[in-house]
Order: sequence, then structure tokens, then C-alpha cells
Amino acid sequence: MKKILIFIPTYNAAKTLPLLIDRIPESLKKKVKEIFVVDDASQDNTHLIAIGYKHQKNMLNLKIYKHEKNKGYGGNQKFAYQYAIDQGFDIAVMLHGDAQYAPEKIPYLLELLEEDKADMVFGSRMNGHPLKGGMPIYKYLGNKFLTFLENFVLGLNLSEYHSGFRLYSCKALKKIPFHLCSSDFHFDTDILIQFKIKGLRIKERPIPTHYGKESHTLTTLQLMNYGYNILKSLLLYELHRTKIKEVPRFK
Repeated sequence: MKKILIFIPTYNAAKTLPLLIDRIPESLKKKVKEIFVVDDASQDNTHLIAIGYKHQKNMLNLKIYKHEKNKGYGGNQKFAYQYAIDQGFDIAVMLHGDAQYAPEKIPYLLELLEEDKADMVFGSRMNGHPLKGGMPIYKYLGNKFLTFLENFVLGLNLSEYHSGFRLYSCKALKKIPFHLCSSDFHFDTDILIQFKIKGLRIKERPIPTHYGKESHTLTTLQLMNYGYNILKSLLLYELHRTKIKEVPRFK
């Protein structure tokens, strides 16, 4: 049986975290070795809520950690994936703490990794009905545009690159320099590029889309910066691929 870690990155998720963990199927809670909540220096009482939940539910496999300084979305992932490798896990599942992604779908996504049919699996909103799930039209169009460019540059045929519902084989993570990826939101794009360069197997499965008041939403400035950084990563990949400039994270 695979040793599985569910990693829950959180930032100001005090309201959603208990509800999110409640929704993880009971059979999965018993199956996984550890549920690892990592609070990225929240300004609310996320950390205390998590500790209280652990004691209230008597969840022995729930572990809670808090960064004293904010590491950023990508930085939090780097920390967790290195932890997963160091602790000997086989699979790392990332489930956002704001309840934007459905934990009920974890077993469905896990199948491909447990059966060794993939090195990375992500839940694709774009393969489902994103607009019906509340995805704003500007985000839908932006997702489509960026995904078209990313597929064109990387020679892949993915339905999206921007889902944060991701599962990784730790064996695969050991093969790439993920610690050199961005510590910002475009970490997800950088690591996908690394998987492509290494020839690792990337699979996707459709998931429902949910945008609620509780979901973390980037500001307009953050969205513009996110798009710019993705384009920059694609350009650096092309410069590296064509041997014009060596880019360490894409070696």
C-alpha cells in the first residue's frame, strides 16, 4: 500500500479548514498516513483552529505546522514536498485550505498514481463545467488563453495549467529541481514545465468547479502579475530549450 500524504496549504483559512477536513471521505482519512496542515503565517487564527480540530476529533494522523514568515504559495509547496520526500511518502496530495476544490474527488484522482499510470495528476476544472461552477468569465477566458499558449510552447495537450488540485509521485519529485521553481503563484506552471522536460507522465481528470465567497481570490494586480510571470516562464523555457540562455530551474 502506498504511503500517502494529504498536504493542506492554508492562509487565513480559519472559517473553511474544519469544513474542508470534515469533507475528506472517512475511508480516506483512515487510509492516508498523514494529513499535513501548513499555515503560511496566517493573520487570523487558522493555526489555533487546526489544533482545536485535531483534539476535538482525536485525529492522530493530523499534523499542523505554522511558518513564522510567509513563504508564498510556491514556497509553501516546496516546504511540503521536501517534507514528503524526507518522511518517505510515496504520494503527496495538495488540497487547498479555502475549500475551492472538492476533497471528495481525491480517491478518483489517486487511482492513476496508485496504479502507477501517472507521475502527476491534477483535477481539471476546464474539462468539467467551470462557468456553471461560478468561475468568473474573465478568469475562464484568461485560463483558456494562457493554456493555449502553454500547450503551444510546451507541445502538450492539457485542458488547463492553473488548477491547484494536484497529486504528485514523490519518486517523480525527487527527479526535478522543484526547489528552484517560483515561490509565487506560478510555481504550478514552473513545476509542470519541469515535469515536461523530464518526460514524466502528466494526467488530468475532470473535477467540479466551485467559486464561493470563502474561496481565495487574487486581486486584479495579482492576476496581471500571475499572467506576466507565466509568459516569462515560457520565454525562459524557450531560451533554455534553444540553448540561448541556461536557466537552472529548467536544466
